[in-house]
Amino acid sequence: MTENTSVSATRDIPASAADIFDLLSNPQRHPETDSSGSVRSADFGERLKEVGDSFRMNMVKGDGSEYQTQNRVFAIQDGRLIGWQNEKNLTSDVEVGAKWLYELEPIDADNTRVTLTYDYAEIENPAVIKLAKETFAKEDLLDKSLGTLADALA
Repeated sequence: MTENTSVSATRDIPASAADIFDLLSNPQRHPETDSSGSVRSADFGERLKEVGDSFRMNMVKGDGSEYQTQNRVFAIQDGRLIGWQNEKNLTSDVEVGAKWLYELEPIDADNTRVTLTYDYAEIENPAVIKLAKETFAKEDLLDKSLGTLADALA
């Protein structure tokens, strides 16, 4: 039996797909969408426009220790889809591989159905897989993140 390596949550958000995409494509605003409190700020990264664009985020663990992640866009379609892969924890020099994907489905001009998927299929390090399963691969966490996204757009 193949293990399911992705988790998704969906929520209708009272904002246009364009406004949601505008926020998600700006790494400087990513802390506004984080329900875990681990995303602090963008260290490097311009507005995301195409596959291959990269950005670096300043992060913090539950114990207060800080680290940086290197991320690269793997999917993007203006107003409809954006996804990035956390390639590496730069501070501890550990390859990661987890992917975050937001799919935007306009309901009408002012409301959008957003699906957030976390996929850890490309993580190879057993310790990182364990962390992904225990920390990020949780539907309730993704749902909370969608709620935080909605709040940032209110």
